[in-house]
Amino acid sequence: MRAALFQMTSGIDPAANAAAIVEMAKRAKGEGADMLFTPEMAGYLDSNRQRAADILRNEAEDIVLAQVREAAAREGLWVHIGSLPLKDERADGRRANRSFLIDDSGAIRARYDKIHLFDVDLATGESWRESSVYGPGKQVVAADTPWGRMGFSICYDMRFPDLYRALTNAGATILLTPAAFTVPTGKAHWHVLLRARAIEAGCFVIATAQVGTHQDGRTTYGHSIAIDPWGEVLLDMGDESGLGLVDLDLTRIADVRSRVPALANRRTIPADVTLS
Repeated sequence: MRAALFQMTSGIDPAANAAAIVEMAKRAKGEGADMLFTPEMAGYLDSNRQRAADILRNEAEDIVLAQVREAAAREGLWVHIGSLPLKDERADGRRANRSFLIDDSGAIRARYDKIHLFDVDLATGESWRESSVYGPGKQVVAADTPWGRMGFSICYDMRFPDLYRALTNAGATILLTPAAFTVPTGKAHWHVLLRARAIEAGCFVIATAQVGTHQDGRTTYGHSIAIDPWGEVLLDMGDESGLGLVDLDLTRIADVRSRVPALANRRTIPADVTLS
């Protein structure tokens, strides 16, 4: 499988973001890619909630989704949109942070809403409440592709191994972890977390990231990465936007799992802990 990772610096204009993805779909196809992967918040990245409220649309009206589906069909290319922020999709009024798997006919094969939301109060006085804007997904999602079963997650999800256990129990062999990581947490945790997810699951990991300084003033870490089931980094795109290509040898999955049969040896751990 030849994967194309589009490391983006998404801004506050959905039309511009859509055009960039469409252009990269054409380029990826020309480079022989089977599938294009984009980051979290590929269609719109903005910390200004009021501005976003005026611009965001629901799934049926989202121009990024519509244009990427058209491009996938035109190019004959599978596309994973890391996520799009969508409004008017939940009964509680909060937005959805949703991934889409699009096949080479432009059909949507799977949707995944981010399950784990980043809520924290820091000693500096900073407070982040992702759950005040976005509602959590409730469904673990895996989907079949011509290259194997792919398991879905988004950004902060990567800190929760139970999600990946559920995905490998469902037969996933390629784990997708699009993100918009901050620079400090990226430097500290990005590589080690993603390599751990690949090693413990015996899976490929494809993590496409936002990078650079965005129009809303935030800065993201980049380093879109592809990792094989042994934990070897096959591609690291550093801190520049652009397209990266990587060939995945899918026979590595069975080879690694036979050498370290962690999935076969895995046990169900009782919920109760014995204290002594």
